[in-house]
Amino acid sequence: MNLKRLFSQIYFRTTGHSFTHLGRMFLRLFVGLMLLQFGIRQLIDGSTGDLLPTLPLVAEGMRAGFVIFIEIICAFFIMIGLFMRAAIIPPFILMILSSYRIYFDNIFPETMLLQMMTVPFLFMGIFMFLLLVGPGKISVDYFFSLYLINRLNQGEEEDLEEV
Repeated sequence: MNLKRLFSQIYFRTTGHSFTHLGRMFLRLFVGLMLLQFGIRQLIDGSTGDLLPTLPLVAEGMRAGFVIFIEIICAFFIMIGLFMRAAIIPPFILMILSSYRIYFDNIFPETMLLQMMTVPFLFMGIFMFLLLVGPGKISVDYFFSLYLINRLNQGEEEDLEEV
């Protein structure tokens, strides 16, 4: 009986606590680091996207420098939360192009094709989620908006809660 009560107390205490802003920050850092490692690998290898460690078939029809710029600069903006919603759009388009190239340049066996398609779709899912929820309160965007509200001297206490 005492063990049942202990488990119910633990359950009720853990379900009431939510760390949404911290969770968004960790998700931003995770997806940014994952995208950044693709860009750094391409930068070091000087490859055009044909090797497996890079995003498959992405840079084949694009300039490698442009792809590396998207994968490094946009990933950095996503990680720190600066202009995050705008910084998500180029990598999202890059993932759409990657999915298109993987599907229509079907040079892989059927099982390999499905495995290769998972990487861009995982990124697109995370990017869509971050587009919807925003960067959160642990981001440069949040602190910059607080600065602008205070700088304009028109900000009221209610404006700070909406941000």
